[in-house]
Amino acid sequence: MAWDEWEQLKTEAAEKSSTAMQLNRVPDEGGAPPPPGGDLKVSQQDLAAVGDAAFRLFDNLGKYGRDAWSVSQTAAKDLSTQGFALGGALDHVQERWEKQLKTLLDACAHISNHMDFTQGAHAGDEYYIYGVVSSIATLDEGFTERTQR
Repeated sequence: MAWDEWEQLKTEAAEKSSTAMQLNRVPDEGGAPPPPGGDLKVSQQDLAAVGDAAFRLFDNLGKYGRDAWSVSQTAAKDLSTQGFALGGALDHVQERWEKQLKTLLDACAHISNHMDFTQGAHAGDEYYIYGVVSSIATLDEGFTERTQR
């Protein structure tokens, strides 16, 4: 390939596409632009409901998730003492249940805490945005007063 041919190909490629980023996505329905501010919305009530549900699940699992623990351990010990392999299997199942329960409790606590944090963060954002917009309105009023003199 000659140098001139290479330069020609680069020029044609540059003319065909811009250097702007283009994301692959589903085209808008009817060619309408997306709604301003995006289409994902959440309210404080939604966040509170998710956080409350996670906390209730955490609380109930903590209270009732180990109800069968002592009975299972006693049964596993008795079965093992009597020479049944089922005793060891029951003990294994109980250990796995405990690990899974701890994982689920951690996840519920994480969700609940994260929802509390998110509520606070969004409330702080709202306060900040209100302050910025209010100060802009005050500045606008000042400029309007100066131009009307």
